Amino acid sequence: MKAKLTPFTVLETVTEYTRFYDLPAPLHPLLTVLDLQATHQQPIDVIPPAVLTPVIQQFYLISLKQGLGKAAIRYGHTSYDFNEGVLSFLAPGQGCWLANAASAEELVEIFESLKGWSVLVHPDLLSKYPLGQKIMRYGFFSYATNEALHLSAAEEATLNQLIDTIRAEVERPIDLFSQDVLVAQIDLLLTYADRFYHRQFVTRRTAESNREPDSLLMRFESRLVAHFAQPGEHSIPTVQELADELNVSTAYLSDMLRTLTGQNTQQHIHQALIEKAKRLLMVTSASVNETAYQLGFEYPQYFSRLFKKKTGMTPAEFRLSMQIASS
Repeated sequence: MKAKLTPFTVLETVTEYTRFYDLPAPLHPLLTVLDLQATHQQPIDVIPPAVLTPVIQQFYLISLKQGLGKAAIRYGHTSYDFNEGVLSFLAPGQGCWLANAASAEELVEIFESLKGWSVLVHPDLLSKYPLGQKIMRYGFFSYATNEALHLSAAEEATLNQLIDTIRAEVERPIDLFSQDVLVAQIDLLLTYADRFYHRQFVTRRTAESNREPDSLLMRFESRLVAHFAQPGEHSIPTVQELADELNVSTAYLSDMLRTLTGQNTQQHIHQALIEKAKRLLMVTSASVNETAYQLGFEYPQYFSRLFKKKTGMTPAEFRLSMQIASS
């Protein structure tokens, strides 16, 4: 029997996210900082439908949330209690949604008491920087993490000060240094988060079990990341190959992925492939054809067709747009 699928809404860009939740438009197309308390200054009678909608976002989301009380948030594939201030992390392709609440009245009360901040960072902002490669090595972006990061008062103050700096930079007029400064500040934010993460778990093991489908999702993600981290030319992994490596059928693997992430196996492969292609186009001088061969395409036109379908641009147009944006 197939698993019941969650009706996800997929948000591809930072702008789509702010429009979906009726938030202020971002001042930068690839990054925004949201004040969670400022998003609900006026009293409300009912929770906006968007808040109750399961969402998958295709960008990084770092949030410090407080005041959710009795509600639990479904983060990745685990529910979290946000009674106290905690830091949570979502990578592209993951998502979150409210998992439970006792009543509509309590939901309204919880929503109005919510405070904290969220930083949304699109992968394209990081593509030409070392952080574009380093970011997915942070454990707190992985499905292997079954806890959000609880902060001390001093740690929270440190991050709040850094968020104020990032917000101020976003509000400045864009100049030749804007992107470098923003990426450096995001890098510092994640470095602090990594320090606090290891402080939290240094004396206890991550609450990882061998249960399915949690363990299976973690192993799938690990194999896909490892495959596209290989240097030089290599073949594109197939759904059958990945299923065989994980000792499950292709149907079971895709059902599990759709249930937990809203995307099937092939979509995950394409997403990883496009992200690797973007990095190669940004940081190497290889031609589009050479890039296609390195990624495992036998015919470069297939690569160009897939890239345009997923990004709205040909590989050459994407490379040119990134060069213009950084000049």
